Amino acid sequence: MFRFLTAGESHGPCLTAVIDGVPAGLAIDVLGINNDLARRQQGYGRGGRMKIEKDKVEILSGVRFGQTIGSPLTLAIRNRDWDNWQDRMSVEGEPVGPLVTSPRPGHADLPGVLKYERQDVRDILERASARETAARVAVGAVAKQLLATAGIAVVSHVVNIGGVSIGSEFKCSAIELADKVAASDLGCADSAAEVKMREAIDKAKENGDTLGGIFEVIVTGVMPGLGTHVQWDRRLDTKLSGALMSIQAIKGVEIGNGFGFAALPGSLAHDEIFFDLERGYYRGSNRAGGIEGGISNGEDIVIRAVMKPIPTLMVPLASVDIVTKTATKANTERSDACAVTAAAVVGEAMASIVLADAILEKFGGDTTLDLVQAVESYRARLGAR
Repeated sequence: MFRFLTAGESHGPCLTAVIDGVPAGLAIDVLGINNDLARRQQGYGRGGRMKIEKDKVEILSGVRFGQTIGSPLTLAIRNRDWDNWQDRMSVEGEPVGPLVTSPRPGHADLPGVLKYERQDVRDILERASARETAARVAVGAVAKQLLATAGIAVVSHVVNIGGVSIGSEFKCSAIELADKVAASDLGCADSAAEVKMREAIDKAKENGDTLGGIFEVIVTGVMPGLGTHVQWDRRLDTKLSGALMSIQAIKGVEIGNGFGFAALPGSLAHDEIFFDLERGYYRGSNRAGGIEGGISNGEDIVIRAVMKPIPTLMVPLASVDIVTKTATKANTERSDACAVTAAAVVGEAMASIVLADAILEKFGGDTTLDLVQAVESYRARLGAR
């Protein structure tokens, strides 16, 4: 229903995304898209590239006078650094500049050159770069605007960097969380933990090292019934897990208590069901993270993902030259010491894309008005039970 493709290289002219399936009549807030693009570029520990790029979206199709018209949207984000790379990334002519022949451990470099039979690692790293996620964030911002018409909101925050976690007692509402995250250059709502996270990043940077961490995405306002139990690939948790795992450097995803269930007996693992006339059915807890049997159950959807440390190190690891086959040190590209804050924004975008697709799958609608009316009718039916 809601589907997209991205194209473009890290140092090419631009990144492009084409979105298909957006209903007609959706008001598009360009400032909202650009705000999310700016959030992706922020974060303590980011590298020099973020000082060059000032990402702004250009909408090339699918929107007229501020509203979608039912045809595919084309979004473009220009790479300002392209001015410095036109000779090395030219579409035509002969190769310019030295070949990159020392693949980085933990990156797509070596598997990519083997798969595609390339002699220059740059042919792989340019597309494998997390720069591609700028296009995904732009798509996710459109998805969030669609979800808002159905009363659904998505927020993310950083909960761990380099082993420094937010306090176990930390609690706040989704609205409070969004405000706290906006005030933090790490996207962390726990100010005490943020101080220690910054110290850990500083130490890693001094040592020429990098840090990973964990972020959490929370989706509020979700009605029961998105996704289904009837086929493995249509389960909502299948789609959300796959979407977050698709983000560069993500190595693990959990929903609700996730891996914590391994230490719990069944009596403490599941969310007891209650009912009252005001709220209808509700749970006394949310250990399931808002999804049971592949279907949203009406509670907040809670997803966490772990990002490994970025593989580009200023003190590079051992590697092998793909031309001479001799031992060498891995290639060093301009990079970040820590990008978990940016990954959280990308995770928020990918969750929004999956949920936009789930909303359209369930409620359909060639127009935004049809979609809104179908959602309202469904919520009314649930409220009557």
